[in-house]
Amino acid sequence: MRFLETWANYMKKTDTNKEEIKSPGGPQASMTVANGFVESPVRTQEGAAVAVQSGPPPDPPATLPEQPPDRGGWGGKHEFLLSCIGYCVGLGNVWRFPYLCYRNGGGVFLIPYCIMMMVTGLPLFLMELSLGQYGGTGPITVWKCCPLLKGIGIGMLVVASLVSLYYNVIIAWTFYYLGSSFQNPLPWSCEAPANFHLCQNLTANHTSLSASEFFWNEHVLGLPRSAGLQDPGQVRWQLALCLLVAWVFIFFCCLKGIRSSGKMVYVTATFPYLVLVVLIIRGATLQGSLQGVQFYLSTNWERLGSAQVWNDAASQIFYSLGIGFGGLLSMASYNKFDNNVVRDTLIIVTGNCVTSFFAGFAIFSILGHMAWKKGVAVSDVADSGPGLAFVAYPEALALLPGSFIWSILFFLMLFTLGIDTLFGNLEGITTAVLDEFPALRQPKRKAVFLAALCFIFYLLGLMLVTEGGIYWFTLIDAYSTSFGLIIITFFMCLGIAFFYGVNQFCDDIVDMLRLCPPWCVHMLLYFKACWILFTPLLLLFILIYIFVEMYNTPLHYGPYEYPAWGRALGVCLGVVSCIQIPIWSVVAVVSESGTLRDRFQKAIRPLNSWKVTGGDRTFTQHIIDVPFHVTLTDHEFIRPE
Repeated sequence: MRFLETWANYMKKTDTNKEEIKSPGGPQASMTVANGFVESPVRTQEGAAVAVQSGPPPDPPATLPEQPPDRGGWGGKHEFLLSCIGYCVGLGNVWRFPYLCYRNGGGVFLIPYCIMMMVTGLPLFLMELSLGQYGGTGPITVWKCCPLLKGIGIGMLVVASLVSLYYNVIIAWTFYYLGSSFQNPLPWSCEAPANFHLCQNLTANHTSLSASEFFWNEHVLGLPRSAGLQDPGQVRWQLALCLLVAWVFIFFCCLKGIRSSGKMVYVTATFPYLVLVVLIIRGATLQGSLQGVQFYLSTNWERLGSAQVWNDAASQIFYSLGIGFGGLLSMASYNKFDNNVVRDTLIIVTGNCVTSFFAGFAIFSILGHMAWKKGVAVSDVADSGPGLAFVAYPEALALLPGSFIWSILFFLMLFTLGIDTLFGNLEGITTAVLDEFPALRQPKRKAVFLAALCFIFYLLGLMLVTEGGIYWFTLIDAYSTSFGLIIITFFMCLGIAFFYGVNQFCDDIVDMLRLCPPWCVHMLLYFKACWILFTPLLLLFILIYIFVEMYNTPLHYGPYEYPAWGRALGVCLGVVSCIQIPIWSVVAVVSESGTLRDRFQKAIRPLNSWKVTGGDRTFTQHIIDVPFHVTLTDHEFIRPE
């Protein structure tokens, strides 16, 4: 105490500069320029301040640098919840889950699906949300908690860029079908005059293309005029125009960041549920719908012994939740520090899984009616992916009275499902770049950066709207989110659990929750066990299965089999994302000093600017990530007699 009193008296007599440079690191630290020396008062646990004289500073600049705008935050907790639900509930919930369910034993598939949700989905989702909310930064800057793993954030950026590249092509296809839906009869129905010969041939010979398949292949894709990857053909100008409209729409929605997209989700995240309810009610009134639902939920207990079923369940959980893309981490970084991240995780993950199951009734009730009307089995009309969304389901809607109305509703639903997912991916990209280069947050600079980003994506996307673009689309879709994404998430889990420390990470979550109820404490114990053991093991299982499947099963699109050089190119796409981890790990180690062991230990140590004490996010942008220490002499501790 004598030392503190002496220092306080000294400070009263000192003419200090009021400029202060704060570090949000723990312990909270600041540096004050006074009398030509840099003094660093360190905040102790009791709240006292001990000053440290570190030496003369460099000459200050003539003028202070311009402060970039604040990162901002969500307008309310409902915006964050709806944005995450809209991001997670995407096209895969509608066109992939129902197909996987009937292919893997019907209702039995829900058993491995729920187990994988508990062991991989919930723990990884909570990890990514907590990491973003505690750090308050994007996918790259957040790895100040462990600089060795900065490559994970850059890998997330690569994956999100590849997905955004082809995901907006789906929205372009949706725009094309949406515009065509305003015709009566629908141009892919048998009632359209141009399709009479197709429907007659289909009646006589079941090997002929249906009117819906002909419209998709001939009018939308122009597929017959391409021989494969090596022959992309000409750009489909109709799709190129739709793709341009889609990117312009994305640009204006994301121009103001979460301030604009956070308001959009009130419509885009809720509209799909309204359409699904309407489709289920309409499907229940159709003849043959019950057979479709029975087919969807048919039980085959023997399928539980298949490794493919468990891999499909884990993959569906993994991809439908959007783990490892950086979008969740970025959206969580705009939360308030004390937001209940555990509660949000339970709500979003449960809502996503229930939506997947719920969507299956809307899909198979109407597919069952189509199978009944055509006199075939439901398995003959069931499909997944673009084949379901743009061939099978539009054909089923064309059989309904007032078909153009149902078609408009369905493609509006697809548009809102896709646009929310793209919002999240693009937010992850922009947040990562803007946090690394805060000067780009200036409104004009951000507008130029976002416009350039969207324009580059548009130019690259033109390859996917050529006459052979569907082959490139399938290639990128198959490999961009394959083994590379699993490897990124695997190292994220290991890095947080063993390098940063699973106990420290749980303490960070408790620090954000402030008042952690008993049920939450028990759940954190469960999540800790998953992060250390169960989740990494399951990710390793998925990774091994992907490599085995990739080696044994060639990639196809319809009858076309991809050549060896095409599959090699796809593998390179996957490698580009995961190779960032070793590259930036080497950079982090080399940039340190000392022996190799010392370099490694320094590279896994959090920077001073990582910790956020008490949830204070109002620190300045001038952060000095250097360690400093306090040196006290013996006479400072002499008690007065």
